[in-house]
Order: sequence, then C-alpha cells, then structure tokens
Amino acid sequence: MSETLSTEQQGLRTGLRRRHMTMLAIGGAIGAGLFVGSGSVIGTAGPAAILSYAAAGLLVLCVMRALGEMVVARPVAGSLAEYARMSMGPFAGFTIGWLYWYLYVILVGAEAVAGAAILSNWIELPQWVLSAALLTLMTAVNLVSVKSFGEFEFWFASIKVVAIVLFLVIGAAWVFGLWPDAESGFGNLTAFGGFAPNGITGIFSAIVIVMFAFGGTEIVTVAAAESKEPGQAVARATNNVLWRVGLFYVASIFLVVTILPWNDAHVLQSPFVSALDRMGIPAAGTIMQVVILTAVLSVLNSAIYVSSRMLYVLTRDGDAPAALVTVNKRGVPARAVLLGTVAAWGAVIASYVSPDQVFTFLVNSIGVVLAFIYVAIMLSQLRLRARLRREDPSALTYRMWGYPYISWAVIIAILAVFVAMAANPDQRNQLLASTISLLVVAALYPLRKRFGRKPPVHEVEVLRH
Repeated sequence: MSETLSTEQQGLRTGLRRRHMTMLAIGGAIGAGLFVGSGSVIGTAGPAAILSYAAAGLLVLCVMRALGEMVVARPVAGSLAEYARMSMGPFAGFTIGWLYWYLYVILVGAEAVAGAAILSNWIELPQWVLSAALLTLMTAVNLVSVKSFGEFEFWFASIKVVAIVLFLVIGAAWVFGLWPDAESGFGNLTAFGGFAPNGITGIFSAIVIVMFAFGGTEIVTVAAAESKEPGQAVARATNNVLWRVGLFYVASIFLVVTILPWNDAHVLQSPFVSALDRMGIPAAGTIMQVVILTAVLSVLNSAIYVSSRMLYVLTRDGDAPAALVTVNKRGVPARAVLLGTVAAWGAVIASYVSPDQVFTFLVNSIGVVLAFIYVAIMLSQLRLRARLRREDPSALTYRMWGYPYISWAVIIAILAVFVAMAANPDQRNQLLASTISLLVVAALYPLRKRFGRKPPVHEVEVLRH
C-alpha cells in the first residue's frame, strides 16, 4: 500500500484552492436543469413544485452529509467508488466506479450537443462542428492543469450565481410591488386549481424529476483529493448545501410560480425567460441563453474532470488498463482525460446518426444512475460508520445526523422514487435503461477478477496532505 500512496502523491497535484472548492460545490448545484427542466416540474406539481424542490434538496443534503462524514474521516481519491470498496468490497468499488465514469462520459456528450444547439442560434456552422469545438476547448482546459479546471469552474459558477441572485432581487421587487408596473401579491399560488392542483401524487412525481437536477453536488468530494485540505473542504461544502438549495432552487421557483400562472404554456417551456419577459426585462431570451450556455459549459468542464479522475482511480486499483494511470508533468491524468473525451464522442455521433433511438437510450441510461450511486453512498456510510466506531472513533469528527435512522430513511425514500418511476409510463423507460447500465457494469466484474493483472483491491490508502 505504501507504493500506492507514493505513486498517488507523485501524481495528482493539490492545485485546487479554497475558493475553487467553494465555487465548485456551488456550481455543481446549479445546472441547466434549473433554467430549463424546472418547467416540467412546475407542470407536474403546480405551485407545489416548491415543495418538490425542497424535499429533493433535503434528500441530497442527507446524501452529502453522509458522504462528507466519510471524506472527513477517510479522505481518498475517487471517494464515491473507494468508500463502496472499503465498506462493501471490490465488486462494489468496481461497479460504482465504472457506473459513475459512464454517467459523466455520456453527460459530456449530451452537454456538448446541448451547447452546440444554443450556439447554432448565433453561429452558422453545422452543430457537429460546434459540438467538436466545445469538446476540444474544455478538454484542453482539463489537460493544462487541475488549477486551470478550477479557474474555469470558478468563473462559470460565478456567472450562474450572479444570474440567479439578480433574478431573485428583481423577482422579489416585482412580487412586493417595488418594480415599475408590478402586479404584487401571491394570488398565482392558489388561483389556478389551488397550491397543489395535481395533489400529493403530483408533488411526489415531481420529486423524481427534481432529485436528478441536483446531480453534481457530489463532485466536490471527488475534487477533494486535489485540494490542500480534503476533509475541511468537503465539510465546508456540505454545510453550505442547504442554503444553496434553498436560495437557488426553492426561492427562484417560488418567484416563478408567484409571478406567472403555473399552467401558462410559456412557463412550462421556459419558466425563467417567461418570468423575465413578464417583468419587462429587455432581451430576456438572449440573456437566459447566455446563462444556460454558461451552465452547459460548466457541466461539460466538470464532467470531463470527474470522468478522468474516476478512471484514474479505477486504474490505480487495477480495475482499468494500467497505462491510464500515467500523469503528465503537471499532475494531470492526460490519457484518462482523452479516453473520456473519445468515449463522449460516441454520444455526440449518436445524436446525429440515431437521435431518436441510440442517443435517447444513452441519455435515458444515465437518468437514474445517480440515484443508484446515492443508495451506494448511504449503504457505504452505514457500514463504514459502524467500522469506524469500533476501530477509530476519534476520526468521526463530522457526523451524519440521526445515525442510523436517517440513513435508512434516505435509502427507503430513494427506493420509493424507483417504485414511483416504475408505475409512471413516462418514466419507466428511463428506469429500465439505467438498470440495464447497472447490470452490464456489474456483469463485467467477473471478467476483471479473472483476467485483471492486479488482484481486486479491498483497501485503499488515506490521503495525507
């Protein structure tokens, strides 16, 4: 194990500063899903979408707290997969690691396609050319250094935060009658079928959609290995999840459904643009397209980073070809970065060759993967917490609340989400495709165990910076 630790210390650099980690955590909570996907949530739950976002945010907060407990106690590179390995064995580490890599590789392709669609409104070039340009640009950023990645993510996140803060200020001024020609009041919250026009079922069904909008919050725990204070960085980020969710998601959705009727067709298509138009903000559509493009680039940047670091960890543990563990002189696992980008090209090509079949299946196949990983995080926390209480209780300085009851409650809640998806014809295909992804990855482990040059790893060294 000393050899593993030495290699790792000589490899990945601690180039991420506190401000990078802070904005990485904030940026991870704000994806394009907030600006675009919130329309379908409002259409499903009505004004009660506020409750759907709050409930989903609470679930993610608990998952992050559980993950934070493990990172503070045992900081390791590739935390998600390594805690599964430490607590449930090499099969779990292999499966979670490759599943997480697959999730972000497909996400890289999907975000490149989405970004090209936005750019095509301004640049008259084929969309595949624009996708290639975005992939090339963000790959280059990640190849330079981890600090380069952190700087880009810092500014991307800053733009998203400024945009939402401005929306909250202007929206609040409108609601409270402080904006010119404003129609103040909260009548839209109950005027069109009540606060929850589709009942409790609508609220619960919307939670299914919302929970995956928070994907990316956990990225900060992967990046912790390249910060100078891995445990402290994650603890700070986890503590801030609650106010980020409350401010950026719940408050902004509250303003949208207060400013406009929830069943307005324009709200369902583009809620933030519709709200800005209603308040008389000039060029609202163009402004939001710029913000959404920033969100897309942020996710693209982070997804390339995360997929490369997870592949680096899988390689280190013998679960991927050894050549991929090589890092360049700047401490970047360049081969892992490039392999992830090449794999993402498969999704980009599929989006133009077979958009309705192959590309749709690929996107669906990652739809519930994050929920699978959330369950694995909670199971890992339950087992690792019990182990630490026996072997090293002093390491438990940052703890999950209400152990073990809240941990089990989160698992049960996510399983209930799966049941709701199975019962909903519109979401059943997504659940099925993601389950196929899980089964395919799990089925590969016997091949790794038999033909892998390195025996399956049960334990990993803790990082010490």
